[in-house]
Parts: sequence; structure tokens; C-alpha cells
Amino acid sequence: MDDILILGIESSCDETAASVVKNGREVLSNVISSQIDLHTLYGGVVPEIASRKHIEKINQVITMALQEAGVTLDDLDAIGVTYGPGLVGALLVGVAEAKAIAYAKKLPLIGVHHIEGHVSANYIEHPDLEPPFLCEIISGGHTHLVIVKDYGEFEILGRTRDDAAGEAFDKVARAIGLGYPGGPKIDKAARDGDPEAISFPRTHMGVSTRANATYARGVHDTEAYDFSFSGLKSAVLNYLNKCQMTGQEWNQADVAASFQQAVVDMLVDNAMRAAKDYHMKKFAIAGGVAANTALRKAMKEACEANHLEFYYPSPILCTDNAAMIGTAAYYEYLRGARSGWDLNAVPNLKLGER
Repeated sequence: MDDILILGIESSCDETAASVVKNGREVLSNVISSQIDLHTLYGGVVPEIASRKHIEKINQVITMALQEAGVTLDDLDAIGVTYGPGLVGALLVGVAEAKAIAYAKKLPLIGVHHIEGHVSANYIEHPDLEPPFLCEIISGGHTHLVIVKDYGEFEILGRTRDDAAGEAFDKVARAIGLGYPGGPKIDKAARDGDPEAISFPRTHMGVSTRANATYARGVHDTEAYDFSFSGLKSAVLNYLNKCQMTGQEWNQADVAASFQQAVVDMLVDNAMRAAKDYHMKKFAIAGGVAANTALRKAMKEACEANHLEFYYPSPILCTDNAAMIGTAAYYEYLRGARSGWDLNAVPNLKLGER
């Protein structure tokens, strides 16, 4: 079988990225132009600014990706692009670029779900990883617990009811004076703090008593593995307000560590319960929050205790990148999936939708 080269394009939020991926698992190039420094000035991502920056950078990023890979557009077999979920203006830039290249070069166009891309990041560094496996996707916009039944085929066991884990990190980081981006800054500050200094709540949506019986019928308890982080976020804000009103001093590192520990406990607990209930042997994490050092350590220990094989991407592949999009596109390509010229940005695209 001849090698298959796919150009992946990612522009769902504030990273403009392009990558050339060979046969789904070998990354020939992975170029990322980040806008973090720019959005830090505003305390978060400004959608209109993000869109404009994507327009400025996308041609440069694609050119660099092709050069680093040592290929030209004529060598490609398909174009893969994130079309949702994400910021609509940002997504449109990537989708328009991908459609233009695919049309000009008469190449197949493959729209990729952003969350599917995050899951696929694990395939790049773990050649032995094949479905089925359990995966927890944890990012600024999403917190999902899914069974990856096959490439591009998912069963959702749980999702956040309110804030995503990464969103909670950003909001708490802002509240305690760390600024944006919240995830890495809380991770760093927490290393100097006591994770047991403050007792913040852990939200548990329920425990499945029907999982073993219902899984065989393709049904799951929709409440058993859901997440909620808004209560924890509110508890941190209430703690800070109480300290301010009573004149009590609070320690930034202790708040960061205690908050982070609460998030980690909820993520680990849901994952391990699901792995046990559904008799899974392999477990993976993905998404920006998957780069958190405390989470990776706790998940590794939990997987060892529960005799699970544990998979996780390098930090660069946890955050938004185009290599994961190229990998996801490869498996969609093998499945025969093709997008038409009417492919559009879908900002609220649900996992499993096409």
C-alpha cells in the first residue's frame, strides 16, 4: 500500500496550525502559531482578534508545514480540517483555506471533529494503541468521557453539565490573580501549595447501578459519569470573598493547589468508575488539561492501581495542533468519509455528528 500524506489544518480557537501526517501516525511536520501573548492582554480569547490573526498566519503556517515535511501540495492525498466545534470566525478561516486547496488540487476534503482530533493525538505517540479504549477529553471547552469503539466511532458516557474543566481553571486563575492562560499558571503555582489546605467540594452526579446490564444493549446511565465544575468554581470565589470580608489572608499557592486537587479527584474518580463498570483495559486522556502534571501523575497512579494501560500525549499534542487533525483525517479517509464543497463551520458541533 502506498504511503498516504494528509495535510491537517486547525484554527478552532487561538492557534493557527498545519501539519503533514504520513499514514496516520508519523508526523512529518507540526507547525503552530500561537496567539496566547496577544490574548493575555485581554484576559482571554477575543474571537474577532483570533479570526483576524488566523487570516494573517494561515498561509505562512501551511507553507512552513510543507517545507518542514519536504513535500509539496502535489504530493498530498487529502486535506483534513477542523470544522467544529470552536469559534465560528476562527473555524471559517481554516475551512475556507482547506476548501480552496482541495478544490485547486482536486484533492479529497475531510472535515474533522475537533474532539475526535484530541482523541487521535494518542495514536501519534502510541503505535500500539488501537480501539476499543476509554478516553477522557479535558480542555477549555469540553470535558467528555467516552468509549472509543473504533476509529471515529464513540459512545459518550459522560460530559460536563456546565463549565468545562479548562474553563474553570481559567476563571479561578483570574480570580486569584494569576491571569490567562489559567491551566499552566495554576499548575505551576500549585507546586508550592498544599492541596489539602482548603476543603473544596467534589461534585459526583451519581453512581451507575445499571452500567453492566445496559452496556450490552447500547444504553448508558446518562447521569453516572457526568461532570460539573461550576459548584467548585463558586466555592473558590465564595472562599475568596469570605476572606476579603473577614480580613483573613489567603495563600495563592494553597488555593491553586486545593482547587486543582478537587478537579483532579473528580476527573480520576469518574474515569476509574467507568473503566471498572465497562470492563475496559485501556485508558487515555486528551485535550489541553491533559498536560496538567498533577492530573497525569494521579491518573498514572490510579491506572496502575486498577491494572489499566495508561496512554497520554506529550504536552505539545495536548493543546490544539494540526497533527492530531491530520491523524483523525487519515482514519476518516480510510473509512471513505469525504466532505463536499458545502462544508461549513459548525461552532456547536456535537461529538458523533457529521
